[in-house]
Amino acid sequence: MELNEFSLIYPTAKSKAAHESGSACPDVDEYTLEELGLLEVFSLKAQELSSFLTTDPEVMAYRRATFSDLVACPELSELFSKLVPVLEDIKELRRLEADAAEEEDYLSSLTEIELYVSSVEILWNGLSKAKDRIKSPAFTKLYDLVEELSQSDYYQNLNKHLQELTSRVREIRSVTIGVNLDSRLEPTSAGVLSINPEPFKSGDVLDKILRLSFKNDPYTCIANLAPFSKGQTENEKTALSTAFHNAINQVYRSSLHSWKKIVQEYVLENTEFLLRLSPEFEFLAKGRDFLTALQEKGLPLSTPTLRPMEENAFFAKGLYNPVVALKAEGEMVPNDLSFDENARIFVLTGPNRGGKSVITCALGLSFVMLQLGMPVPAESATLSPVDGIYTHFPTGADDTIDKGRLGEECARLGEIFDAVTPYSLVLLDESLSSTGSFEASYIASEVLLGFSKVGCRTLFSTHLHELAARVPELNERAKAEGGFPIDTLVAGMEEDRRRSFVITRAKPDGKSYAGDIAKKYGLTYEDIQKRIQK
Repeated sequence: MELNEFSLIYPTAKSKAAHESGSACPDVDEYTLEELGLLEVFSLKAQELSSFLTTDPEVMAYRRATFSDLVACPELSELFSKLVPVLEDIKELRRLEADAAEEEDYLSSLTEIELYVSSVEILWNGLSKAKDRIKSPAFTKLYDLVEELSQSDYYQNLNKHLQELTSRVREIRSVTIGVNLDSRLEPTSAGVLSINPEPFKSGDVLDKILRLSFKNDPYTCIANLAPFSKGQTENEKTALSTAFHNAINQVYRSSLHSWKKIVQEYVLENTEFLLRLSPEFEFLAKGRDFLTALQEKGLPLSTPTLRPMEENAFFAKGLYNPVVALKAEGEMVPNDLSFDENARIFVLTGPNRGGKSVITCALGLSFVMLQLGMPVPAESATLSPVDGIYTHFPTGADDTIDKGRLGEECARLGEIFDAVTPYSLVLLDESLSSTGSFEASYIASEVLLGFSKVGCRTLFSTHLHELAARVPELNERAKAEGGFPIDTLVAGMEEDRRRSFVITRAKPDGKSYAGDIAKKYGLTYEDIQKRIQK
């Protein structure tokens, strides 16, 4: 495999090209990932997280193996932590060079070459330490490529010459400056007379006494230059520093000019791929941190059984919300959830803070993690990938000036219908909560029938218990229209009315649990009477 074709997250150049063309990308944006809570723990700088999602089963499997190696081999994570800052330094150096707009800056070029060589050494040392435990195709290929590059005679000789040239430049400790003066003792021209491996001495009397020498010395300073005296501005100091830098650059111009040409032909050509891979390094490092945090909390992660997209399969045993799990104190309550021939759409009801929103997001996150190439947050799972994830959650940023809040909610639902397909996932959380229950139930019924007709997997978490009670009626209409079945889920309660956070596939009991909320906040009639009497 050529260096310019190698990827840690795409098994072949063809699969990468398909992703870049958009043909293997699900319709999921950053806003959806933010609503699901994943951006809290997975923010990226180089590239948006949504751009890494894929519908290609081969890519998912390739990445899962890569993540498995990362979690199993701390040396690889250490490699990433050392390599990413070096690559960022190279990018910053290039940016500064571009901003400076100088014709040739050979000393900066030398620094860039040093950084490239350093990045290769970091890769080789890290991969060598983990070699016996590497199992993934991605890291196996990377090891072979870096071994071939770093162990070649040409590279070894090049590195040796680089060290010699670098030592010459890095050993500069002072320069001897010559300045021509006119009859009025004003400078007319100046230049570097010599470059010295030793720093000059201050020339102070105390310094001479300590050296026990009062002889003339070419490295003894007899007067300081003004720009480095106290009271001088930063601009004055910078002007002199720039002059020295340019002079040294000119001294090494000829040797560095020929050197840079050789480096561009070999070193840069063979290591440029590292800059191209830097977004992948960042994505994998963040993913590894996320998975490791879940493992350290003792939470299960499973390799899913992948089914074709056309099957619309979903079954998860012990499903949980990984974002909430990392924040929660104590154990998470896992749940089993499945879509089948008896239900492509679910209406989930139950008490406030009973786990409805948590499981709704957990469902979405299981698909996101699957299609990022990660294991999924469940004891076991069977999934078909989705071609898009569409969320309709409560938001405080609604554009209600023209439409009103209900109008805005309906407009967003309309946009989902414009994009959704039978292979999409739709997550609705307390949608249509901006209006009364009668109007909300009516609109929600029409919306559910619409999704039933489309055939996409849908979970509607709602406080509309009237809607859940109408599911048998809706199923009759769906059947007549050739739609898919709708079923109900309930967030459970213990006998003592405590929330169990267990989601069961059952008929709703019709209770709105409003009494529980009123009692919690002291708003029952009896509580209000006591307040009045007080």
